[in-house]
Amino acid sequence: MTRMSAFDSPLLLGFDHVERMLDRVAKASNDGYPPYNIEQTSEQGLRITLAVAGFTMDDLSVTVEDNQLVLRGKQVDDADGRVFFHRGIAARQFVKTFVLAEGIEVVDAVLESGLLNVDLERPVSDVRSRTIKIKQSASDSTPSRIVEHKTE
Repeated sequence: MTRMSAFDSPLLLGFDHVERMLDRVAKASNDGYPPYNIEQTSEQGLRITLAVAGFTMDDLSVTVEDNQLVLRGKQVDDADGRVFFHRGIAARQFVKTFVLAEGIEVVDAVLESGLLNVDLERPVSDVRSRTIKIKQSASDSTPSRIVEHKTE
């Protein structure tokens, strides 16, 4: 069975990578652990906050792989020799992945009071336009000139 996609339109050229990113996001969003917030901290700033109570700095890692922010947590189960009547706090590992838009930079990561704050910045982009010279016919062997303009 062939899957239909909004990106199958002949008017959307080169957007197949967007479809792959959406598939990755859909697969990664199934797990709700650990809980997290995403907030806007300034006009260009974002913050992802993960609730990682019980994790130390050595248990956590923050990496950027291609265009993905990957947050990992792995605790060592130190229950050897301990007897629990109830164990509601598990030594659970996690991998949380966020797909980053082109140009977004990870600025900082801070662990404070059981919360991991990862600050991101979205750079201001310049609006660019191009004019493509139209040739008279195929016999005109002069290459097209592309003129770039920066608009502010």
